[in-house]
Amino acid sequence: MDFTIPENLTMMVDTVRRFVKKDLEPISQQVEDDDHIPDEIVQKMAELGLFGLSIPEEFGGLGIGVLGECLVYEELSKVNACFRTRIGTNNGIGSMGIYYDGTEAQKEHYLPRLATGEWVSCFALTEPEAGSDASNVQTTADRDGDWWVLNGRKHFITNGDVADMACVFALTDKAKRAKGGITAFILEKTDPGFSVGTIERKMGMRGSHTTELVFDNCRIPADRVIGGDANIGQGFKTAMKTLDKGRLTMGASALGSAQKLLELCVDYAKQRVQFGKPIAEFQAIQFMLADMATQIYAARQMLYHAAWLRDAKGTSIIKEASMVKYFCTEMANRVADMAVQVFGGMGYMKDFPVERYYRDLRLTRIYEGTSEIQKVVIARELLRD
Repeated sequence: MDFTIPENLTMMVDTVRRFVKKDLEPISQQVEDDDHIPDEIVQKMAELGLFGLSIPEEFGGLGIGVLGECLVYEELSKVNACFRTRIGTNNGIGSMGIYYDGTEAQKEHYLPRLATGEWVSCFALTEPEAGSDASNVQTTADRDGDWWVLNGRKHFITNGDVADMACVFALTDKAKRAKGGITAFILEKTDPGFSVGTIERKMGMRGSHTTELVFDNCRIPADRVIGGDANIGQGFKTAMKTLDKGRLTMGASALGSAQKLLELCVDYAKQRVQFGKPIAEFQAIQFMLADMATQIYAARQMLYHAAWLRDAKGTSIIKEASMVKYFCTEMANRVADMAVQVFGGMGYMKDFPVERYYRDLRLTRIYEGTSEIQKVVIARELLRD
């Protein structure tokens, strides 16, 4: 089997790596302190085409495939995962529903705007009563002539405050629910009856905002059902197809942060002197570094193979995607814990970035499907007739 990364992807990674070094690393702490990514940085990401990594060239994107997307996210997450999150909704959960199931008119209207970064999208599925039980949405949509009227609230919505549009999932048949009763809609921020609610105060992931979306008799034109009238009631299928790819890219983000933590630990262990010698000479530290490196290596092979498989098949890889999300995020959290231990008391201080990675990575085991949900999915696929 050829494990060589294609030249076009290698070139893309080199470009992103230079961007990270020159533009992102110097402002990483500023982003953490201000809880905001500067507009000029967002513009540079757009100029590099990062908002359209996964969107096909015919719609103005780069179309570099899932492996390419994972490689880019790995690099961005080495400095701060919030940069990955800012572009992630346009490349994944905020656009792929339209790409997979949208009408040609919807694709032609929305995807080019998302690919260039002119518009930002978000994915509005989660609600107070619909977290891991994603089918238990309470937001409703009722037909009123040439309009749909939405009522309800979504929460924990990434990029909700900066989004120009959203893929919204609402109940159109209470009896059928996930089996034909949930419909996917395209909402635009100017739609009457829509507003952004609370911006959550989080443990980590500063620079990436998580918000509440409110629908109060929000009126959406009937032609904004994703896939048109023929797809009414099929929104839950659209959501699940979208999340499948996102689990791979989430694994890539966790992997990038874990790799950076290992590099920080190796450098620190060589420099930190205790008992008259660098702590890198103590077996306890060596064992932690060895464990970190081994787990990262295993995660990288799993991720790259699954991403390659997704690109090769062109269809969902449900079991493998859940395995990647589960293994990579759990691995990265173990690495973060060991990194704090290697740094000792300094690892707990904000003077070093280790504590930020520790806080940011904790979320990866929760969003886009908890670790427990991933195990449910894996077992279900294994036991499927």
